[in-house]
Amino acid sequence: MSDGRTTRIPDLNVISGLPSPSPTLEAERNRPLIIKYGKHLRGLFDRLISSSSLVSNEPVLDVRDFPWTALLREHWHDIRDEAIAVALQGDASPSLATISPDHRAIAAVNMWRSFFLWGYGFAIEDNLEQCPKTAAIVARIPGLNSAFFSILAPGTHIPDHRGVTKGLITCHLGLIVPRDGDVRMRVDDRIVRWSEGETLVFDDTYQHEVWNDTAGTRVVLLIQFARPLHRPGKWIADLFLGIVRRSAFVQEARDNIQTWNEAVKQLDV
Repeated sequence: MSDGRTTRIPDLNVISGLPSPSPTLEAERNRPLIIKYGKHLRGLFDRLISSSSLVSNEPVLDVRDFPWTALLREHWHDIRDEAIAVALQGDASPSLATISPDHRAIAAVNMWRSFFLWGYGFAIEDNLEQCPKTAAIVARIPGLNSAFFSILAPGTHIPDHRGVTKGLITCHLGLIVPRDGDVRMRVDDRIVRWSEGETLVFDDTYQHEVWNDTAGTRVVLLIQFARPLHRPGKWIADLFLGIVRRSAFVQEARDNIQTWNEAVKQLDV
């Protein structure tokens, strides 16, 4: 379990050639047009998707509506062991502010780190090979979009923000939850807390923020999956995600992960 210490991550930006995130935490301006300008239409899109939803549109959802979450709970020890073995060792998990342009406004460098297995439908093969048990489990999740170990350093506060589309739902599996203080998330007007070995399912298009007011590191397996929909909402959600997956926005993040992994391999030589 967490011993209250965090791994110091050296700045691999110079080694890897990745751009150093701005100290003012500005988001990347060169975002895909469907995200940049689609914000003005997002309310309409989300309403159409909501009206087609086959599950609740509440901020926090019932895990019983997603039977596959039982797989995560059943095998959480194996998943946690792999997270500790690979994601918490040395430089394996880059800062989200380094990898994802869209996280630079909300995540200070090295306070929120990630070890990606899947990102927007793309497999991160190098990382999957290091986590065979976790890889086999997440491969069975219907509509899998993204999967990664999400690592919050002590004292981290992720400010109020929201997800891109109601076409995706988020699931957290608690792996390491410090108990020497309060680690919590607000989703809309709900305050929720993680438990090791338990799943939490929520709609990240509601405004939400996270606090780790402890001396330990919080680790969850974060899953994003397609919301169960009937038409026409499914058409809208699939079109939106298809454009985002092909955008420079997502491709840059994939390239950044690969560059990071290659840089870490060089350090290990």
